[in-house]
Amino acid sequence: MRNFINDFKKFAFRGNVLDLAVGVVIGAAFTSIVSSLVEDIIMPLVGMLTGGHDISALSINIGTAKLAYGSFLQAILNFLIIALAVFIFIKLINRAATKFKKEEEIEKPKIEIPAAEQYLKDIRDLLTKETPPIDLP
Repeated sequence: MRNFINDFKKFAFRGNVLDLAVGVVIGAAFTSIVSSLVEDIIMPLVGMLTGGHDISALSINIGTAKLAYGSFLQAILNFLIIALAVFIFIKLINRAATKFKKEEEIEKPKIEIPAAEQYLKDIRDLLTKETPPIDLP
């Protein structure tokens, strides 16, 4: 039982799991923002273009069954807009990370050691490894 608890602690407090948890929380908040964008701004504009009809209210009655294909179209539109927003967000983050990495590389000038000096360091390291320590009286 103790091993199980220790394994769970290692799993739960690894960086990846915590990053994933933060991502899920932020993703849920981001989804509500994009859903509001779709429902409150984009869909009324689409409604104006379609003559004031609400897309989500579109349906077909077949006998006693009601096929609400408008809700399905609304869900597809929500998905596409959310996917586009996430794509743009990720592109911006990647661009910023690349720019930051380039700036970091520029700030750290690479110091090259002359070849002769590098060979001497390698020889010193080899001699240090292979030579037993000398005991002095």
